[in-house]
Parts: sequence; structure tokens; C-alpha cells
Amino acid sequence: MRTVTGPTDHVVVVGAGLSGLACALHLLGAGRRVTLVERDAGPGGRAGRARLGEYLVDTGPTVLTMPHLADEAFAAVGESLGRHVELVPLHPAYRAGFADGTSLDVHTDADAMEAEVRRFAGPAEAAGYRRLREWLERLYRAQMRRFIDTNFDSPFQLAHPDLARLAALGGFGRLDGRIGRFLSDARLRRVFSFQALYAGVAPARALAAYAVIAYMDTVAGVWFPKGGMHALPRAMADVAAGAGADLRWSAEVSALERSAGRVRAVRLASGERIPCDAVVLTCELPAAHRLLGRAPRRPVRLRHSPSAVVLHAGTDRTWPHLAHHTLSFGAAWERTFDELTRSGALMSDPSLLITRPTTHDASLAPPGRHLHYVLAPCPNTAVGPSAAAWRDLGPRYRDSLVAELERRGLDGFADSVEAELLVTPLDWAAQGHAAGSPFSVSHTFAQTGPFRPRNLVRGLDNVVLAGCGTTPGVGVPTVLISGKLAAARVTGGRTRVTRAGRSPESRPSAPTGAGRCT
Repeated sequence: MRTVTGPTDHVVVVGAGLSGLACALHLLGAGRRVTLVERDAGPGGRAGRARLGEYLVDTGPTVLTMPHLADEAFAAVGESLGRHVELVPLHPAYRAGFADGTSLDVHTDADAMEAEVRRFAGPAEAAGYRRLREWLERLYRAQMRRFIDTNFDSPFQLAHPDLARLAALGGFGRLDGRIGRFLSDARLRRVFSFQALYAGVAPARALAAYAVIAYMDTVAGVWFPKGGMHALPRAMADVAAGAGADLRWSAEVSALERSAGRVRAVRLASGERIPCDAVVLTCELPAAHRLLGRAPRRPVRLRHSPSAVVLHAGTDRTWPHLAHHTLSFGAAWERTFDELTRSGALMSDPSLLITRPTTHDASLAPPGRHLHYVLAPCPNTAVGPSAAAWRDLGPRYRDSLVAELERRGLDGFADSVEAELLVTPLDWAAQGHAAGSPFSVSHTFAQTGPFRPRNLVRGLDNVVLAGCGTTPGVGVPTVLISGKLAAARVTGGRTRVTRAGRSPESRPSAPTGAGRCT
């Protein structure tokens, strides 16, 4: 593995999102001095926090899977996730509602899910679910260490027996077709393939290998941090400070001072100069490339994932058929993905994620009130309406979204709203997200693994990238891994877990590790 050359005693980490915080903790655990600079007033990045009156809103991800990856970062400095964040396992992980009026609770416990599938679709589909679950577990084991939790220097690293195992499992076929080998019910197939949207690819075109995301959602478990998702980066920042990190808030980086192929100092917009031995950039790829003065050459332009409209609504009531996470599927499926990724039209029959965090933490809203987060995927600004177009389109789309919620059983939703925040591609673009998408670079084959933007910077010996735009990709688990991989580029090897003296290689499988850190 290639690493940063020369001294690495003092590292400046730019950006206090989950990847930057994970990187900082792993660096601190390896004995480095860390200065972490963040342009916002506090930690979180995408996993931020907004206040709507007395409502506390998570502005980014709402689904937490694979929490043992966060625990690894805490363990690097002798701490534990469970000591600082109370995690609630969600049962069910999701509730799925379909256009025909049926619903299904998605359990991560095998026996409970088999029983639910039998009730929903009969014994043949229940047996198919068991086979699918076994396949997902094998797929995860074949991919995690060799293709996800690893630093790539060359595509030739793919030449490994694990690649043959992945191929034998059908990982290079199409996701929708592979899921269809186990399940014939179209509704069930959606439950185990909608995750391809996270990767920015339609299930009919996505590699079956991306079913590893379904493993995280439907097998490994889903958790909710008390205090909301923002409790995780806040705790990581507190632990990093306790371990000696110098945290600089409201500190925007204006330039990198370079000489002889190295960055010698980071300059802030305030005029302050921070000398350093190495730099980890976790900001958005366009921002990182501006600081570096250039973007790396690629044969074709980067493609970005679809974007999303998010409606945060504080309401005076809720609806009993909602779970903590509810997937509300429209009747359309293939057409929906074509609209999102090709034609650029808004979903004519939307599939939505509705999250109600007050299900497990009433303190996020005033007494007797509720918080609802409604996410509607939409085309990014390179494919669909421009960022500027959303100035007029946003309010109209908000009204159509509310009307759709009421048609799907949330009677009186419009009148129940006391406080709200609407986020559209215009807002994502204003935050610096390329193509107005918070989901960054999509996971097409040409943008995955060794073909994804690398986390080393050609021409600079001491700069590393982290975050969802680089290795291994998009999502809370992967950005935590990204921070760890960036730290390994600096420290010269896999970072070690100091608590109990165990390395990541010896950690238990995801379900066991995640369960213990609750």
C-alpha cells in the first residue's frame, strides 16, 4: 500500500463530517497530532443539525447501520461508542407500504423476517428469503475486507481469490435479476433492491455486488442514536478533543501552501497559517480540487447520483401506521429509476422514505408534538432541472408532495405542520455538492473500487482525500471506512484498535460487533 512519505507528526484534517472525525480519531490513536478545521460552527458535515423553533432536525442521513465501524474509531483512542451514544435497535428496521395497500415489516432477525414474509407472500417466498439472506451474508464476507475496507493503488489488486468468490456468487450480474432468483414477488424484490438508489444506479443496471447495501439494511441491523443522528458526530468530536485534537470551528480553508511537492501549511480565510506535515481533505471533491488547483484527469466525466428533496415537518399529530422508518412505494418502479437517472423528470409516481425520529426520542420535538422527515429522490441538476429552477419549482413540489402523503394515508398532514424546512437541489448546490446531489459520485462500475476517485493525490506526497466522493463510497458505513483508510495512508498501515488490543482484522462480523456496542 502506498503511503504518505516524509514526516507525518502533525496532520491537518479539513472537514468535521463523519469521515473527517473518523480519520482524526484513527490518527490520534496512532500517535499523530491532529488539527481539525471545519467551516461550520460545529461538527457533522452532512450529518448536521438544524433547529426549527423547539424542533431539533437531523439535516443529513437518518439511517444508521454497521455502528461497529464507528466503534472502531472510538476504540482507536481507547473509548467506545456505547459509552457516549445510546443506540436503540429498530424493530422493525423499516415498514414497507405498497400501492396495492399491503404492508410489510422488514425485520433484521432471520426468524421474525421469515415469518413476516410467509404472512405477506406465502411459504415459497419465505423459503426464498432464507436463501437470499444466506447469499447476502456470503456476498458481504466476500467483499468487505478485500473490496470495501481496503486502499487501492491499482486495478491489479482485484486479482485475488476473493474476486473469483464474488464472481461465483453472481456479483457481476445485475442486481434486480439476482434478487429475482430468490424472490418472485415484485414487492419483496423492491425491499431488497431499492438500496441501489444509494449507489445512484437503477436495480436493473446495478451490479449484484451492490446487494451488500441490502445486507447492511436488512441483515446487519438498523439503529437510532438517542438525540438523533447528529449525536454521533457530536460524540466523535468530543472524544477527539478529549484525546488531544485541536478543533477549529467556523474555520474555512482558503488555500494550501505548497513547495517541493508537499503541502507545508493550511491557510484559513481568517488569515491564520497552520503549518503541517500532512493534510487530509474530507470536503466535497470540487472544493478539494479547487484547493489543489486541479482535478485529476479521467477518461470520462464523473457521473453523480440522483439528488433528493427533503421536507422536515414538525407536526401536532402523527399517524399510527408509520414506523420509525417507513418506505412508501409507488406503483411505478422501472419508470421511476428512468426518470431519476435518464430522462431527468420528477418522479411521476414517487417512492418515499418517511422517518419519524420522535418514535424513539420525544425530546426532539415539543411535548405532544412529532417530527417527520420525508425524502423524495429527484434527478440531480446535471440530468434534471437546474439548481436555479428549484427556486420556483421547490414550493410547488412541496405542495404536491404533501398532497401525495395525504393520498397515502397521512390524512390532515398539511394542516398539522407547525414548523418546516424544505431542502432541494438548490440548497445542496449552495452547500457545494456537485450536480446538486448530497449523494456524491454514483457507483457505476467505472466509479467503483480502484476506478473511483483515488484517495491519494498525484503530484503531492502528503495529501490524502476522504469522504463519500472517494474510496470506498457513499453512505454512513463507507464514509467511516473512508476516514480510516485515509488515516492508514498517513500512518503507513491498517490503524489499530487500542481498546482490548484488537485490530480491525480480528473484529467480529457486523451483527455481533454492532450488537455489542449498543
